[in-house]
Amino acid sequence: MDFKVFILGSGAAIPTLQRGTTAHLISCFQRNILIDCGEGTQIQFRRFRLKFQKIDIICISHLHGDHVFGLAGLLSTMQLMGRTSALRIIGPEGLKELISAQLDLVGHGDFFPLDFHILPAGFSGVVYEDKCLAIHAFPLAHRITTFGYRLMEKPNKRRLDKAAFDATGVSVSYIAKLIQGDDITDNEGRVVRSADVTIPGKPAKSYAFCSDTAYTTAILPHIQDVDLLYHEATFTNAFADRAFKTGHSTAAQAASIALKANAKRLILGHFSARYDDEEQHLAEAKVIFENVFAAKDGAVFNI
Repeated sequence: MDFKVFILGSGAAIPTLQRGTTAHLISCFQRNILIDCGEGTQIQFRRFRLKFQKIDIICISHLHGDHVFGLAGLLSTMQLMGRTSALRIIGPEGLKELISAQLDLVGHGDFFPLDFHILPAGFSGVVYEDKCLAIHAFPLAHRITTFGYRLMEKPNKRRLDKAAFDATGVSVSYIAKLIQGDDITDNEGRVVRSADVTIPGKPAKSYAFCSDTAYTTAILPHIQDVDLLYHEATFTNAFADRAFKTGHSTAAQAASIALKANAKRLILGHFSARYDDEEQHLAEAKVIFENVFAAKDGAVFNI
């Protein structure tokens, strides 16, 4: 199944003509998850020909405006266009009050069901799970309560080694248990080990989203061995002091986290509007971690 990340906004704080504020759409296993919803996110959906009515879950990292100011408008448009199905919204304390107040004050009245799942400060754990996918939240190090998210494919079942299985002579009725990893003993006393007649399933894929955050190794257990890591890189090394004071990271710090986490690929994003391009960010990151990319509005990453 496809596992794709669409970058809808790659900028920090202030939207520009080149960069919208933070929003990522993840399409995986016939599910659509929006992470963060900065100002103008619904315009970005139209610009890049994506369908926001198909969103199943919205995860909000924190309540700074460049990550949440687009949410009430997006929800309002969904209702105006006839949405009736429930929408799960996951995020920090205060999110429900913020969105509910905005919708109530403009007189929306009856609304399609909004299923808020509010995370207390410091929370770490699973916030959504189905047969194909699990979403984990974990705390980041920012000026207010902020969460990162990791989307993880459920482990794939082992696959049958047909030649090895046929050589055992046991009934095909045992295949299901063997694929599940169970050893079996048939009616004639023959013992067959799952490891001898099956091979591992395809590795499960995962994507981790870390924005906004100061440099912290506390997130490493939550993002270890991730296939694709998004980590904010608001500043270059020249503004490392500014990054520290504002609870943000430099490109080099993001690269260091990717290296320590054994990530396969790194996306830098949340670029300050002071930068016209991302070349210096990439240059500083690649000294530490080679497989790095700069987020650009409209970019698509396959996992």
